[in-house]
Amino acid sequence: MTPLLLASQSAIRLTLLRNAGLTVEAHPARIDEEALRMALQAEHATPRDIADALAEAKALKLAQRHPMALVLGCDQVLALGPRIFAKPESRDEARRQLADLCGHTHQLLSALVLYDKCEPIWRHVGVARLTMRQATPTYLDAYLDRTWPEVSHSVGAYQLESEGIRLFSAIEGDYFTILGLPLVPLLNYLSLRGMIPS
Repeated sequence: MTPLLLASQSAIRLTLLRNAGLTVEAHPARIDEEALRMALQAEHATPRDIADALAEAKALKLAQRHPMALVLGCDQVLALGPRIFAKPESRDEARRQLADLCGHTHQLLSALVLYDKCEPIWRHVGVARLTMRQATPTYLDAYLDRTWPEVSHSVGAYQLESEGIRLFSAIEGDYFTILGLPLVPLLNYLSLRGMIPS
């Protein structure tokens, strides 16, 4: 089985990969995500292209440090129409994000880019559509009382794997994509390439 380097600090992504039986180590890529995202938005890049470019930048950065390794870069973008959301930096920002998302359907775009020996060999962008129900200001405040600061690590200030699931009226898409790692397409590719037993 080919060892995999994950260009991410995400504990959830690392756990998902290990639970799937992969040999993986996490190494943060340390790119300036905000600057790259802002530059891409200034060029009117689509949310899909932004997610893909951020995942590639992370994979490339780590691949340059480990040129013989198999490296996986990941990124997730939340898009409400043309608007891109980032992780909330404060409770007030989380409250604004939740209020903006209530009553609307947004997209989570989870991008994967795989590098082998410093060359990109595979990429995928999974898309999920989530409809957040209307919620009263009182409910949103109480929700943040219970979940802050844990939700500060999640774009949109919710976590479906915990109480955040109560915010939604409809969800279309793969659960792994929502968690930020479209696992099934990745495992299929690794299996077809003989990088994991099948």
